[in-house]
Amino acid sequence: MANFPGFVEREHGRPQPGWRAARLPGVRALAAAAGTLVAGLALALALAAPTVRAQTPHTDAPADCPPLLRHSFNSLQTGESRPLCQYRGKVLLVVNTASLCGYTYQYEGLEALHRKYRDRGLVVLGFPANDFGGQEPGSNKEIAEFCRTAYGIEFPLFEKAGGTRLAANPLYADLIRMSGQAPRWNFHKYLVDRRGQRVQSFGSAVEPDQRELVRAVEALLAEKPAG
Repeated sequence: MANFPGFVEREHGRPQPGWRAARLPGVRALAAAAGTLVAGLALALALAAPTVRAQTPHTDAPADCPPLLRHSFNSLQTGESRPLCQYRGKVLLVVNTASLCGYTYQYEGLEALHRKYRDRGLVVLGFPANDFGGQEPGSNKEIAEFCRTAYGIEFPLFEKAGGTRLAANPLYADLIRMSGQAPRWNFHKYLVDRRGQRVQSFGSAVEPDQRELVRAVEALLAEKPAG
């Protein structure tokens, strides 16, 4: 298992209390204030910087690929470039993840959600980021090993871009613009419909198995794919 500073071993399939330190009232209040500031800056950057869109364009995208998905990112698991257009027609749950966060335990629920609904067209996409609290300090190799050994993650994860903020990620710039909401902390969730045209935003505190999120996922899965 990756040896992250401050890592608390899991016990009986659940993190020990120290793992959730970020959820303590005082820390949570401080995190919320910092997250609000970062989210505001991210939203401003996304709305004011159209050049962000062109950083990693997928220029040979199929004609039926929505603009939102015309980007390519390196897979965390393999290091190979992966075009998001391969997920067109799917319902996507896009999450900014971190290995040392009070919400890191949500990896378990996200993987369960992915496995439960993947045959119906849901794909969870994880983007490790060090934006909030410096809670994803490890290398891509360390992050991949941690996700594999601690949570058995099989859903697609993408490499952390060193020194790059989420707002500079072209996919996130689009998600922020389309939803009007920027992540305030790790494990913010964006739910995208099969056509890549509608984006719903769910905060970090919304659990992967929480009714409001599950109902939204099921409603989008019930829609027929385009074409």
